[in-house]
Amino acid sequence: MESLEAELERARELDTTELADSIEAIGFECTRCGACCKAAENDGCGDANGQNSEAGAGEPTAEEHTATVFPDEVRHLRETGNYDWRDVARPMPYGIEPGEHGPEGETFEWGLQTDGCGDCTFYAEDETGVGACTAHEDRPLICRTYPFSVALAGTSQPMGGAIEQRGEVRAHECEGLGRDISRADAEELAGALKERAIRELREAIAVRENYEPVNPEPGEVVVHDSEGAKRPDGTPIGD
Repeated sequence: MESLEAELERARELDTTELADSIEAIGFECTRCGACCKAAENDGCGDANGQNSEAGAGEPTAEEHTATVFPDEVRHLRETGNYDWRDVARPMPYGIEPGEHGPEGETFEWGLQTDGCGDCTFYAEDETGVGACTAHEDRPLICRTYPFSVALAGTSQPMGGAIEQRGEVRAHECEGLGRDISRADAEELAGALKERAIRELREAIAVRENYEPVNPEPGEVVVHDSEGAKRPDGTPIGD
């Protein structure tokens, strides 16, 4: 397996023209179905206040929506929407287990916050059922590039398995695939896809370099990101 540093160099050398060619060949147009913003099978809601403030809160009846978000993207969304950290992000559930005093454990990523139904908290539908992102202009890179990812180790894949690959571009389950896309839109997606791959690998390297073991107390959740260990509300451990 290539090192993260080697994969980062590969990401930096990605040719956006070739990425755009692959995206154009696959084809894509957002249908605003909301599938990429909602829980895997949304047939009910979780906690009464409609929000899962950290992994394990509430009891959603579906697999929660998961979309990775970088610490600076969380801060940007906080500033533009006057939100608290927990309004924007939650600890990714991987590594978090239910305990006697609540969810506990360590994880290595932030995910966009979800509501009691397991949907992204920034997702909304109009009266006709058409979906929309309430933070569309400020949405994270993983949302800007869905349903695509690049075939590099150390980069994340969005919800839904990869169903097609052209060159370095993987396409994931989405009803908008196979539709015509303009060259301008393909190039914009390609640029964002390259930026996301670089950011993900830089984040992974920084997480590894800044990691210091923490023994969470009962009922404590710790998130290790590129800036160090944090509590679910985004404050650094030790403050």
